[in-house]
Amino acid sequence: MPPLVLTAGHSRLELVPEVGGAISRLASVEDDGDAFDWLRPASAEHVEDRDVGGMSCFPLVPFSNRVADARFTFEGRSIALTPNFPPEPHAIHGFGWQSAWGVAARDDHTATLEYAHHADAWPFPFLARQHFRLSPDLLEITMDVTNVGTERMPVGFGWHPFFVRTPGMRLHAHVDRVWLAGAGHLPERLADVPGSWGLTGGLNPSAVALDSNFTGWDGRVRVDWPDRDAALEMTTEGPFSFLVIYTPPAADYACAEPVSNVIDAFNLAASGRDDTGMRVLVPGARISGTVRLRMEPPPRRP
Repeated sequence: MPPLVLTAGHSRLELVPEVGGAISRLASVEDDGDAFDWLRPASAEHVEDRDVGGMSCFPLVPFSNRVADARFTFEGRSIALTPNFPPEPHAIHGFGWQSAWGVAARDDHTATLEYAHHADAWPFPFLARQHFRLSPDLLEITMDVTNVGTERMPVGFGWHPFFVRTPGMRLHAHVDRVWLAGAGHLPERLADVPGSWGLTGGLNPSAVALDSNFTGWDGRVRVDWPDRDAALEMTTEGPFSFLVIYTPPAADYACAEPVSNVIDAFNLAASGRDDTGMRVLVPGARISGTVRLRMEPPPRRP
């Protein structure tokens, strides 16, 4: 399926609405066709197979990461979801990433994708929109989620970008603490961030294997590629006080995910915690947030 393409100067953004409303490529392209990819580009096979995990970035809505055993209780109501990441028993990343999105508007530099969820195992209908705006050195994405039902709805959201990993790549972020995971990749206890991870000074994704949820994030991540003479600054606006970093061994990517809720937020909130990031939308209410990727490409060749 052909992507929806936005261009601005040397920047090129490719979207595949039918594949989870995902980005399939973000690159700086020279006049001679030589390209510099900021996010791991999706292959033609991944797009054809609608393999969302092979995309460059996909949306997380109406929650980020895992809901333990695909079950939670909200305001006295037991809700059983469908596990969607076998062989795990959990529900993960909501439903937007595994659904087709429609194109509500587009021009050369902007596009709006939307996903309408009708009540099913998740009994709360909602409307999610992603608004993309591409400039020569900046990609801005805003997501808004509206409760279109008649009941109060719990919600969390964010994005799952896959940054190109190189030997010299470093991730810089300022965070407060980290949820250490126990069985099933679920949060077990809050702890200080180990200094050996080097996150403030620059984490080497190839040296530290993480699948970790950080709290007290200041909304900024800098990705440096000194071996490519390039850098990218990710900043956020809105309720994104949590950062998930995922650096599986031997992968060609590293993930730094801006999200509004901690892993398993709904169950943690039901247990009495008030620091999970879970929001509650009354009927008709909307929540929104923005992420900006400012690109600093290598000097162009003469």
